[in-house]
Amino acid sequence: ITVVTWNVGTAMPPNDVTSLLHLNTGETNDVDMIAIGLQEVNSKINKRLKDALFTDQWSELFMDVLSPFHFILVSTVRMQGVILLVFSKYYHLPFLQDIQTDCTRTGLGGYWGNKGGVSVRLSIFGHMVCFLNCHLPAHLEKAEQRKEDFATILHMQQFEGRVANGILDHDLVFWFGDLNFRIESLDICFVKYAIDSNVLNQLWEKDQLNIAKSTWPVLRGFQEGPLNFPPTFKFDVGTNKYDSSAKKRKPAWTDRILWKIKCPSSGLEAGGHRPSRGVLSVSQLCYCSHMEYTVSDHKPVAAIFAVQFASKVDKPPIEIYVADEWSRPEQAVVRYKMAVGFHRSSWDWIGLYRVGFRHPKDYVSYVWARSDDGERCLEKQLCVSGLQVMFSEEALPKGNGEYILGYYSNTSSSIAGVTEPFQISLPRSDEGSSPTDSSGSSSEEDDSTLVLLAPKSRSPSPGKMKRHRSRSPSLAKFQGLILRPSSRDRGMSRSPSPQSRCGLPRDIPTIHVPQKEVGQAADSLEGRSFYQTVQEQGGPRCVSTDSPLARADPRNLGLLPALRLEMIDQALGWRQGNVDQGYYPCRRISPTSPPGSCTTPKEGCSP
Repeated sequence: ITVVTWNVGTAMPPNDVTSLLHLNTGETNDVDMIAIGLQEVNSKINKRLKDALFTDQWSELFMDVLSPFHFILVSTVRMQGVILLVFSKYYHLPFLQDIQTDCTRTGLGGYWGNKGGVSVRLSIFGHMVCFLNCHLPAHLEKAEQRKEDFATILHMQQFEGRVANGILDHDLVFWFGDLNFRIESLDICFVKYAIDSNVLNQLWEKDQLNIAKSTWPVLRGFQEGPLNFPPTFKFDVGTNKYDSSAKKRKPAWTDRILWKIKCPSSGLEAGGHRPSRGVLSVSQLCYCSHMEYTVSDHKPVAAIFAVQFASKVDKPPIEIYVADEWSRPEQAVVRYKMAVGFHRSSWDWIGLYRVGFRHPKDYVSYVWARSDDGERCLEKQLCVSGLQVMFSEEALPKGNGEYILGYYSNTSSSIAGVTEPFQISLPRSDEGSSPTDSSGSSSEEDDSTLVLLAPKSRSPSPGKMKRHRSRSPSLAKFQGLILRPSSRDRGMSRSPSPQSRCGLPRDIPTIHVPQKEVGQAADSLEGRSFYQTVQEQGGPRCVSTDSPLARADPRNLGLLPALRLEMIDQALGWRQGNVDQGYYPCRRISPTSPPGSCTTPKEGCSP
């Protein structure tokens, strides 16, 4: 297991992080999981809104870099600028179960998330492991505050289930982040002398965290490797020089990685479950900083651990059987077998992934893992094998490539079964067609997207997510914003996955409308049933959607989401002023509004 912590100081991601993740060494082949904790990711309001709608740039970077090495994003959690990402090799995914996340704010008395902790807990081969990424209060004199905040995080974070409800209840805990512990007593001149002379051991005994490990009960049992690398804070950005500003901050080991093994206990745990059998051992193979990264005033720190479990679960919840190659559509048959006791849901699905996929929702196509025969079989408890589904020809990718099948469990929000890579060799649908034929599909990705966007299709993308399962808070959490009804609220079908955007053209054409046609379109309103609001200097005017101007509106072309963000005071104040003047503003009609929607009180609508 590789663990990385980095306070990025609101910087943009660097171009290359292979050395940070130790991807350019032979160690990568032996690494099974990677946990990455970031602090101070840019979380200004405009950046945060964008990240709420799309994946943040740091997460995208790590997924792009790790996916060629067969690492898949298992889970992620974000609290403002604090992010935790957990990756695993794809063939371990069925053995990573009971995945949950949590976060605790400690900034401004618990109301602000610039400080605090985020965690991902999961069962690894039957053993409970928790990753905890923290950003604790800064400054030398805030040691007691750091102690209190850490105790608050341990107390507040509770998980569902009958085992390992608290962080310290897990068999193994990795605690890392910008813990902000400083070097006491010694002045800055001596600290820099010790660093330049490479006598770092003279600074260890004055390190606040080393002192706290022997005096604070809350830190009892936590272990850390030797600090054989220079202090990682504070540097001038873009250099390897310690702080040369007027403040001249004393160098310190603020960025740390610790671990704790649960003390073996006898008897039964709460809920009647026996503790993990045998002895769990952890060896730290590497603990170092990376001086080559200069985008922040902190240097990233990485550690590699060898974790040995006394026993492990070696049978996945779902076993999937598939042919070695699909060369004809009728070969796209998937048979699967469920383990006894597996909690099946009617929302489970089987995804088809390209080798090198990035996360469980990064599928090419999917099919629901349910059938009438299978339902009756499970209800009667007569069998748990022999279930089968089939991919339609339209859902299959065209061309040659390596693919993997994965069974996604909606109950556990994780992949419960995967196959080995197999070949798909199907003729391309555009062979022999004219390149200018607009009626046909433009690419193989578009074919699968059109199938997913069928009017009656329902997405396996999570509509019912567990607490803290989303990558970033929903827009509704931003106070002072009004969310206008979206297409989902109006009963329209939604895209089943982020992949549906690949069907949109990359270049949006520019549409020029003659001024004469604009005037004619604005004046010819009789006999029309649907209108589009157009804002001009003279006030809102209604234009028929049959006119070139209406067709030129990007919302009618489906190029922009039907979503408006307004400040509450601004929106209510503007409306109240118009009502006082006896004027009701025209309602802005989105492309998803039903025909016949009126825009003024004269047409019988309420304001």
